[in-house]
Amino acid sequence: MASKCFNGHHDHYNGLTIDSNEESCTPEVFASRLTASLQQWIENKKRTIWFRVHLPQSEWIPLLVKEGFKFHHAKQEYVMLYRWLVTDEESNIPHYAHTNLGIGGFVYNEETEEILVIKEKYTNHARIWKLPGGYVEPGENLADAVKREVLEETGVQTTFKCILGFRHVHGYSFGCSDIYMVAYLSPVNCNIKKCEREISECRWMKINDYLEHSEVSENNKQIAKKILEFFKHRMGIVVNQEIHFATNKPIFVYSISKINDA
Repeated sequence: MASKCFNGHHDHYNGLTIDSNEESCTPEVFASRLTASLQQWIENKKRTIWFRVHLPQSEWIPLLVKEGFKFHHAKQEYVMLYRWLVTDEESNIPHYAHTNLGIGGFVYNEETEEILVIKEKYTNHARIWKLPGGYVEPGENLADAVKREVLEETGVQTTFKCILGFRHVHGYSFGCSDIYMVAYLSPVNCNIKKCEREISECRWMKINDYLEHSEVSENNKQIAKKILEFFKHRMGIVVNQEIHFATNKPIFVYSISKINDA
């Protein structure tokens, strides 16, 4: 019984994923079962073997490493390891989580020609006036993410209009690349109630003052100039929800279009 093989879940890449919560066993049993399973998988010409090891079975990890398994990614509740079994081909396992995604909100009141700006409470450089924003949560749409971040940081409710652009940088947080989108939003209300935990200051600022302010970075001033260009043509990257032809799941398609001010 101790040497029976793991069952796992087969994938369409001729691989297999074993979940430790589904096939739990003691480290002693695991070692012999892994040896027998590897022999069978190699004979059956399996390509990639994945082990999702949850915290209660963390004693499996050094045994897997000893058998040539490598770390791929981790969540709070588990770590994922893999072994590429093919000997005459280079591994084509994709990298995991190499790019973080954030989004900031350019909240502009056209009537007063003011933008919503903040100063962060915690920073490793001089505090500057910047746009509210933050990271997109797993499973969160861009429009929902930027409206949530603006509301959390400033208390201002907004309507998403379009994406204005984004910047791309490498070697950022956690050693990952980083994409930061900038969205144009219009305010639903203008009453500020800043987040006391994260934000030191929050205010509405005339866009011309923002462009000349000594406490605004040149990058953010460039964004402000782009928004002024935007108001001449009102073309931006809008989002439409559609249904994927194969999975029948909702997808969000972004394309350049005239902005509807209604």
